[in-house]
Order: sequence, then C-alpha cells, then structure tokens
Amino acid sequence: MTDTMATRLAALEQRIAQACERAGRPAGSVQLLPVSKTFDAEAVREAAALGLRRFGENKTQEIRQKADPLADLGLSWVMIGHLQTNKAKDVVRDVAEVQSLDRQELADALQRRLEPAGRSLDVLIQVKTSPEPSKFGLPPEALPGLLAHLRQACPALRVQGLMTMAVNSDDSAAVRACFRRLRELRERHATAELPLARLSMGMSGDFEIAIEEGSTEVRIGSALFGARSYAI
Repeated sequence: MTDTMATRLAALEQRIAQACERAGRPAGSVQLLPVSKTFDAEAVREAAALGLRRFGENKTQEIRQKADPLADLGLSWVMIGHLQTNKAKDVVRDVAEVQSLDRQELADALQRRLEPAGRSLDVLIQVKTSPEPSKFGLPPEALPGLLAHLRQACPALRVQGLMTMAVNSDDSAAVRACFRRLRELRERHATAELPLARLSMGMSGDFEIAIEEGSTEVRIGSALFGARSYAI
C-alpha cells in the first residue's frame, strides 16, 4: 500500500478505534488533533482536504505564517506549545484554543487581551506529570489554586479540561503513570460546574496508552504528516 497522508490517517483512525475498544470506551470518544508544527502550509492544506479542520502548533509565529495562505479553509489553530505572556496579543488574534495554560501570570495576560476585544477562549490547563526538567506544566498540587483563580478573575477563559505530556521513555509503565495521574487529577478536582471533560494526552509514540488511561484527544504529528524537518 502506498504511504500517503490519507493512508496514514486511516491507519491512525483504526488504531484509535481499536484502543477505544480495548479500553471499553465508545468508538468516536477520542478526537485526533493533527500537530502541524514544522510542516508547511501545503501539508496542512493536504490534511484539510481529508476533512481535518483543527491543527495544533507550538509557536504563534508559525501559526501566523500558515494562517494567511490558508485563510480560505476556515481552519482553527490550537496552541499546544509553551506560551510566553508577551504572546497573548498574538493568541487573541489567531488562536481558537490554548492547551498549554500553565500559570496564573499567563491566564491574567490572556484575560487582559481578551476582555477589551470582547472575546472568550477555550483553554486546557497543562499539568506537569513527568519528572523531566525539560517538560513544562503546572505542578499538580497547584491545580486547585489556578482553577480558583480562573473562576474568580478570568471569565474570558473557558476551562475545558487538562493536558499533559508523558515522560519520554521506553518504559510503558512510566508513560502510563503520567497519563493516569492526569486522569486522577481530573477525577479529584472536577465539579458539576467545571467537569474538566477533556483530557488532551498522548502523541504519536504513546497515544494508545493514553487512550487506555482516559484521553479524549490525542495530539498526532509525525504519524500523520511524516518525518519532521525542523527548518521552520
């Protein structure tokens, strides 16, 4: 079979469905978020032709590079990378959702930009469940405080759930523990008013484990688009 983006997408969708079945979860309960970082606008256009409409990016400047030439497609851009507070204005202009909200300072910066623009923004709180120093995220013990602050001071931010990145390891038990911890945090802190329904966890190398642990959205880059070049 020829290796094309269409065949890769079909294979991913099958693997997602099989992982849902193994976990006793309904088919279609897990969404695929294509991660288009480092891939050019034409690659995104090819993915859009397959019916994909939301794309995850790590940098606001890369979203800007792609948003203009792809404006005819009506795509939604999702920020999944670490976000500096001075990029809040770019987020308000270009981004439909932020999955990497990890501190009060960033929440306040987004609120200050969104309020005068009359905009609101879906956000996921990124929690650090991996011991790796290179990983960003809110310390788990700080989650209740940030949730309280968002409820009291940031009405423009609509908290939809939580996000994490697992440890980069061949030890599947260690990877699984990261995902399980996020699910347990959701179970501990969700309320009727704030159900934290979404769990964004799992990437190309570990998304099946993430689904088994409760992920509702997997962030897939190279398994869909192919090998990355970091020229951008």
